[in-house]
Amino acid sequence: MKHHSVGIMGGSFNPIHTGHMMVASYIAQTTQLDEVWLSLSPANPLKQRDNSTTDVERLDMMRIAVDGSTGLGVTDIELTLPYPSYTLRLLDTLAARYRDTDFCLIIGSDNWLVFDKWRDPERILSDYGVIIYPRPGYDITSPLPPGATTVNAPTVDLSSTFVREAIKNELDMNYFLPTGVYKYIKEHNLYR
Repeated sequence: MKHHSVGIMGGSFNPIHTGHMMVASYIAQTTQLDEVWLSLSPANPLKQRDNSTTDVERLDMMRIAVDGSTGLGVTDIELTLPYPSYTLRLLDTLAARYRDTDFCLIIGSDNWLVFDKWRDPERILSDYGVIIYPRPGYDITSPLPPGATTVNAPTVDLSSTFVREAIKNELDMNYFLPTGVYKYIKEHNLYR
């Protein structure tokens, strides 16, 4: 019998920002999950790839962001999987590696609205389940299928694109990024 439950929140995290951390922390603290792991996606088949940072740099920033937090972790397992990166492959790999753990997918309402375009969405729902958090401008109006639930996490209209552009324009992003991440970005001269 499985006794541990982990939510997987994937993304490019380029860079990880306080919006990501607020949602992950809220879900870790208010749902039945024991932990939330942030999973770095090397490339999303539905998005254009951004080569401004390396996978290692983004992973470093994620590890800095979760350092000292309760219920949050980082997994780099997706970086070892074949391209293109499919969420189902990630979940199956995690389930095979951590046999005593139940995994659940965490996505924003923006991704839920295109979830039917993902690889085998029905099996993700039946085998793992999906927790959907709100994103500004992406309301869910239709009833949810079995395996999908929503969580009323706080919304922040903040994106990695905004942060990258602001840094490029030499704006101070200290309050937009987790402690230590902005320092890392400046030390490594990222997004300039």
